[in-house]
Amino acid sequence: MNIIVLDGYTLNPGDLSWDTLARYGELTVYDRTPVDQIISRANGAQMVLTNKVPMDAETLKELPDLKYIGVLATGYNIIDTEQAKKQGIVATNVPGYSTASVVQLTFALLLELCHHVQRHSDAVLAGKWSRSPDFCFWDYPLIELSGKTLGIIGFGDIGQRVADVATAFGMEVLGHSRTKTDQSHRKNFRWAGLNELLEHSDVVSIHCPLTSETKGLINSDTLSKMKPSAFLLNTARGPLVVEADLAAALNNGEIAGAGLDVLSAEPPTADNPLISAKNCLITPHIAWATAEARSRLLDTAAANVGAYLGGNPVNVVNS
Repeated sequence: MNIIVLDGYTLNPGDLSWDTLARYGELTVYDRTPVDQIISRANGAQMVLTNKVPMDAETLKELPDLKYIGVLATGYNIIDTEQAKKQGIVATNVPGYSTASVVQLTFALLLELCHHVQRHSDAVLAGKWSRSPDFCFWDYPLIELSGKTLGIIGFGDIGQRVADVATAFGMEVLGHSRTKTDQSHRKNFRWAGLNELLEHSDVVSIHCPLTSETKGLINSDTLSKMKPSAFLLNTARGPLVVEADLAAALNNGEIAGAGLDVLSAEPPTADNPLISAKNCLITPHIAWATAEARSRLLDTAAANVGAYLGGNPVNVVNS
């Protein structure tokens, strides 16, 4: 079995082992694959694994030997699943591997907005505390989360785990989702329509999937409904937010701050308006990338391959 990994570097820059995957066939791992080299590298392979390298219909038509595509992520919009199905190609993904890590970064962004830990540390290292006449100082407002309201857009596994942590901080939680699951066990929680959530939340955290309906969900109109003191967090998908509108809202004081781990184009262009926007924290799509989460991802991707070869494919996205 000829197995090709088209873009393995972000998953495994060298701290993990490919052995769990290599046991299933002859494995070739490319760190990165330019679009114009996809066909030449995947030609003749029965199995291709990809994270962000696209496998569109025209590409798939040029790969008659291909029988399996393993997406090294949860989202699988890079695959033309209908064309894959037409060609009898099984496509799988890896759900749930990074939930704990995404929740952790969500609150890392929020706590940084509340306490400005790095900026205060930088001030101390620059000598400001040593020069201070008082035992303490702060250069930015310090915000307590207890008693504040967190609005969560998208209440799947990640959204629910975010709610768990928010409750531990003493926050009220509003949830908005296409489907309202039973949350009767939760304290200080209620469902809300999108407009109500935006109007009443001190923090809005996005955890919904990117679809044609949710693309551009956060825009000038929805931002105008938020409190001027509110924060926006996005650790889901960049295109959920209209970036020019968010930058304008931040620069004009319509909302107080934002913490983002994803942008519409990654890596971003230098002129992305959010890079220079006021009180906007941006991390380079790292919520998924803890060593523990990547290890789970690689193990599950290998298990997906094994299940397919065993005749019982799992995590299939184009059945």
